[in-house]
Amino acid sequence: MTSDEPNVKTTVGKTTFFQGENQTHPLFRIEAGIPCQDAREQASELMGYVRELTVIGVMDEKPMMVWAAHYLSALAKALMDDAELGMMH
Repeated sequence: MTSDEPNVKTTVGKTTFFQGENQTHPLFRIEAGIPCQDAREQASELMGYVRELTVIGVMDEKPMMVWAAHYLSALAKALMDDAELGMMH
């Protein structure tokens, strides 16, 4: 989705997030043109899921939930970082 409205700050599409051995190979990139407000709202939503998964993973001793939270937090951070870059332009 891209914004056609003038003066709407959008993501720049430069932020990648890494997984895998030594985190040297970016697997995902934030798409350019997402309204920064939308990206920030989505990041907030993801962080809510991260919180719930972390609590469940720790309380129920389910490491898979903690790892899922870890990956979702990386995505949320990438969204926030790219939105921040977009806000500076």
